[in-house]
Amino acid sequence: MTVMANLKPKFWEHADAQGTHRHLFNFRKIWKLTILLTLAVTLIPLLIVAAMDYRLSRKAMESEIVLRTARLVSNTRRSVSYFLAERKAALDFVILNTPLEQLVSSGHLESVLENLKKSFGGFVDLGVISDHGMHLAYTGPYELSGKNYKDAVWFNEVTFRGIHVSDVFMGFRNVPHMVVAVRHGLPDGRFYVLRATLDTGQFNDLLSGLEVGGEGDAFIINQKGLLQTPSRDQGKVLSPADLPVPVYSERSQVLTLSPPQNADEETVDMLRPPNPVQETGDGMPRVHVTDTHPLIIGYAYIPETPFILMIVKHKDRLMAAWNLSQMQLTGFLMLSVLAIVLVVLGGITYLVNQVHLADQRRLLAMHQAEYANKMASLGRLSAGVAHEINNPLAIINEKAGLVKDLFTYRKDYTMDPKLMELVEAIISSVDRCAAITRRLLNFARHSEMEIKPILLKEVIGDVLGFMGKEAEHRSIAVVVDVSDDVHMIESDQGRLQEIFLNLISNAFAAVQDGGRLDVTACAEEEKQVMISISDDGQGIPQENQERIFEPFFSTKIGKGGTGLGLSITYGLVRELGGRIRVESTIGEGATFKITLPLQQLPSKSDASESLNES
Repeated sequence: MTVMANLKPKFWEHADAQGTHRHLFNFRKIWKLTILLTLAVTLIPLLIVAAMDYRLSRKAMESEIVLRTARLVSNTRRSVSYFLAERKAALDFVILNTPLEQLVSSGHLESVLENLKKSFGGFVDLGVISDHGMHLAYTGPYELSGKNYKDAVWFNEVTFRGIHVSDVFMGFRNVPHMVVAVRHGLPDGRFYVLRATLDTGQFNDLLSGLEVGGEGDAFIINQKGLLQTPSRDQGKVLSPADLPVPVYSERSQVLTLSPPQNADEETVDMLRPPNPVQETGDGMPRVHVTDTHPLIIGYAYIPETPFILMIVKHKDRLMAAWNLSQMQLTGFLMLSVLAIVLVVLGGITYLVNQVHLADQRRLLAMHQAEYANKMASLGRLSAGVAHEINNPLAIINEKAGLVKDLFTYRKDYTMDPKLMELVEAIISSVDRCAAITRRLLNFARHSEMEIKPILLKEVIGDVLGFMGKEAEHRSIAVVVDVSDDVHMIESDQGRLQEIFLNLISNAFAAVQDGGRLDVTACAEEEKQVMISISDDGQGIPQENQERIFEPFFSTKIGKGGTGLGLSITYGLVRELGGRIRVESTIGEGATFKITLPLQQLPSKSDASESLNES
């Protein structure tokens, strides 16, 4: 049998739902509705809560990542701003506390540069430039005296704004450096500019020791998208960054940059490509992203500088711990759902099976009562018919005997053999009818259980006597073999007749015309008798052999079968203290083996009565 056949509920093929209230006995529908409703009220709230928890916890985790990134960007922005403001303040201090004449005097600028290096570090050279762009004084490793910056962009910017912080650039020094220049006005309306070149080492150190979660990266770019500090993922200083330049914002911003195919319009609007501008055919900026994973990008524009602080984190790596916990929770949820489904299926199947079995017992009891009443009615009818027939038969027998006597005394009749044969035929027919009526009376008398010695072969012969005509008409060979050591047993004659009648009737229905039926009985150990009823019919399938004694199970439903014959036979055998089993092979026939005790044990009531009598 297949696994599905073993798991199929016992009521699955139930079809005994009749009458106006048949919906109450549609066990398959009841089972399905109960399971669906139970699973719905159990799983739907659980799945909804799980989905809400997933969504809310993911949103909270993403919000926490954004908040931490924004805090890190803001703190780092203040550090970079403080670093540049500190250098500018140092230059302002030099200007405010040193007159121009002293500043450009021989040896004083060198002393100032030496003090700045000791106090702050990172200063490479100093230069004092007039309002005409000419170097008034210069100290440093390069020969810049006499150089004119009147047409330089930075000089025009510091003239207009009062301060200039340059990009990181190579210049003719061929090393990355940056320039900070401060303008100072003179009483006569003129001005001069104090210009300092800064080594980028300390500037780079501001970000190199920064702890960025999610294997992130922190770097600074200018508004052209060129790296101003080294980057672990983007490359060396002054190389173009792969990420687009974000739009200007006075405050720190954090955005999620998805792969190009998943980037939303809001994110695209907050980014613009590095110069030169590259656009799509519809005029929208093209976002250049080489990473195939979503990125958390925090950025901030550094005031009064061309610098943009960028902090990039890998969202997948930041969410890895949360994803792992969600996978574990999802696995636990799936196991819980599976356990709930199995418990619901098992519990409801068991309960509906119990209801089905209770209904089957109710129907069996009703059918057994109906069957018993029918058998009692048939017994009364048989007894009445037998008595009614016996009276005419007695008269016929008496008259036939009288005729035979008269013929015996008259020699002329005695010499006529034909007349004597007719008289003998009448008398034998009367005897045959009397035997039939006696058999009917035997069946009718045994409605109550009565244990007594019984000739087993006679009981089998009585049953076969009722079916002799059918066997003769269908040419069925019937062979009876009862061992001499079991010719008499203690049992109930009526129940034995009913057992044999049911089994032999089933055997006749199974065999074809010209078939064979064998009835054997032999002694076994432990004072038992084995009775076998074998036929050479079509046999019983293996899957039906385990259910053949169940009430209402029949392969002849709709063909006159009720499914109660073998069930009642099983009950009768058990009532007599015996066992019954079937052995069958498809195409070779079936054998029903009944094991009965040779002597019945006294019941508790009989034992108590015997004790009272003693």
